[in-house]
Amino acid sequence: METSRRSFLKAGALAALVLAAGGGIYRYTHPPAQSASAGFVIDGDARAALHALVPAILAGVLPTDPAERARAVTAATERVNQTILGLPLATQRELQDLFGLLALGPARRLLTGIPHGWAEAGDAQVGAWLQDWRTHRLSLLRSAYQALHDLVLGSWYSDSANWAAIGYPGPPGELA
Repeated sequence: METSRRSFLKAGALAALVLAAGGGIYRYTHPPAQSASAGFVIDGDARAALHALVPAILAGVLPTDPAERARAVTAATERVNQTILGLPLATQRELQDLFGLLALGPARRLLTGIPHGWAEAGDAQVGAWLQDWRTHRLSLLRSAYQALHDLVLGSWYSDSANWAAIGYPGPPGELA
């Protein structure tokens, strides 16, 4: 089956309309709990997405014991949230929009290929999606991957308990 340029453009326009409508529906059904000047708020769906992202990005670094692993993922998720709150307000809003898209079912399916909720997504499936975004031809998706990657890794290694794993002895004495 050969696709013409016209049908490709129509499909792209339709997909953009569907995403815009989905974003509008999400904003309508999940009104922000903060004022216009407030920053990022991690809700249940965004937290579930982050709980799926953290183990995929930190593969090989997290503890193997299930209870310790769950505690580490929860702590890393909270550190990511605190890191986002330290960013400029405009950046927080962009991340809020990104997590809103990842939380919305149709957008999640279209952008990530993950058909069910984040709780059902396996590490391998999330890792494959992240790898796809890392090498995607659209710079917007590459930028979104880089933002998620840097937020998770930066937040993970902001905890001094994780420094030994990379051989970092800590800041010099005069800076501590």
